[in-house]
Amino acid sequence: MKKRPEPTGSGLFFIHQHTPGTAGLIVTGCLLSRFIERVHHVYDPLHYFWEHKTTRKMVTLTLIGVFLVSLILIELNRFSLLPGLLSEIIPTNPFYAVKLAFSLLLISEVISLIFILPCSVSRAVGKQFEILALIFLRNAFKELIHFSEPIKLAGQLDAVLRIGAYGLGALTIFVLLSFYYRQQVKREEAGSGGVLFQFVGAKKMVALILLFLFSALAAYNVAAWFMPHDGVEFFAEFYTILVFSDVLIVLISHSFFPQFKDIFRNSGFAISTLLMRLSLTAPPYYDVLIGVGAAVFALFLAMAYKRSFK
Repeated sequence: MKKRPEPTGSGLFFIHQHTPGTAGLIVTGCLLSRFIERVHHVYDPLHYFWEHKTTRKMVTLTLIGVFLVSLILIELNRFSLLPGLLSEIIPTNPFYAVKLAFSLLLISEVISLIFILPCSVSRAVGKQFEILALIFLRNAFKELIHFSEPIKLAGQLDAVLRIGAYGLGALTIFVLLSFYYRQQVKREEAGSGGVLFQFVGAKKMVALILLFLFSALAAYNVAAWFMPHDGVEFFAEFYTILVFSDVLIVLISHSFFPQFKDIFRNSGFAISTLLMRLSLTAPPYYDVLIGVGAAVFALFLAMAYKRSFK
């Protein structure tokens, strides 16, 4: 009986000789693993820096400082104590300081949302609703701009109704979120440790892309203050980006969680993000209805998904 010849050279060379497609897959897999590893190395220090106690204290002190400084500048401008250039830029209504402080608070919450995304898709959706509730509260404070100081209700009934609608909408979402978080379930791990490493790394890559786009939007709006062009509606544009990122997460998750219930849940969460985006550009009252409807949809989706495990 003729003896079978032993393979010569390295194992990879042997595979390349006898199975040409396999070597390419191995090389591609190695390159992908190295890329995912680099994503982890870039993302993890940024996440650690943002979640560090010192950073959180700096953010809090910055919010307080901006609020107090803007309030002082507005009051000085009310009494015509600022030079010509500053007097043209700074408003005279003190409630603009509240609007600015809430806008910066929302920006910090958006950054937290970006870093939550790789941890849990359901938790990230909950964070999006938290931000939406804060946006409604900010809109309620924005209505105060129509009032003079001291506040008088005469002729401002429409503004009062809008304040009530935004406040009620934020409260409703807050209550719905308390039930939503109770519906969270822990799924089985997506295969081996290496596969899970790639899955989390892919989501971290999406988070880094979001962080880059977030920075680009912020820089564009800051530049708009000094340039003739107008800025963009920051939160509306960012929620538009979130719709596409959620769809990308659905496609990435399909390889790791191919079951129908997982695909349906992730796709449903993308629909809730789309509804949140629509609520940000809808007229008053309709925006609250759409936002609350999105929260109800997400809650029932989470309840149905949890029940599917029983």
